[in-house]
Amino acid sequence: MQGVNIQSLAVFCGSKDGINPLFRQHAIELGKIFVKNNITLIYGGGSVGIMGTIADTVMDHGGKAIGVIPQVLVDWERQHNSLSELIVVDDMHTRKKKMYELCDAAIILPGGFGTLDELFEMITWNQLSIHDKHIFILNSGDFYNYLIAHIGQMAEEKFLYEEAQKRLTVIHEPSELVNYL
Repeated sequence: MQGVNIQSLAVFCGSKDGINPLFRQHAIELGKIFVKNNITLIYGGGSVGIMGTIADTVMDHGGKAIGVIPQVLVDWERQHNSLSELIVVDDMHTRKKKMYELCDAAIILPGGFGTLDELFEMITWNQLSIHDKHIFILNSGDFYNYLIAHIGQMAEEKFLYEEAQKRLTVIHEPSELVNYL
């Protein structure tokens, strides 16, 4: 993939920190890269976990962060209260759609089922030409090795309509993202 004009980047990641401190460290490094390169953070609007860490980093360093959060999570008081903008939507499906509309590309950090749901929906929408946004996977500490291997298996078994690498780039360090901006 050649460098693209990215002004806003959606981050899909965990609302928990996980046990590897590298996950949080990479979120901080990525947040600083956003600010240095004038990239707006588009993310899930939460104040906890890796998602809270990247939003705090962007805001603490003078960047712009837009959160998109469903009402159910506002009710649980998990929304971030110090963002450039917080958009409250009706449900998780509307959240994902709004995040896709606001971003130029997306990056996936470690996370759980919700993060995988967001990754696979975005890849599927790419495949169906609903959008053409590039997706990066930040494979912090080899977190996604098995998933990447499985995507390779899907390709080998001819279940994919195009090469995954056409719209999916795996990086191992946040600094590698700069090569694609």
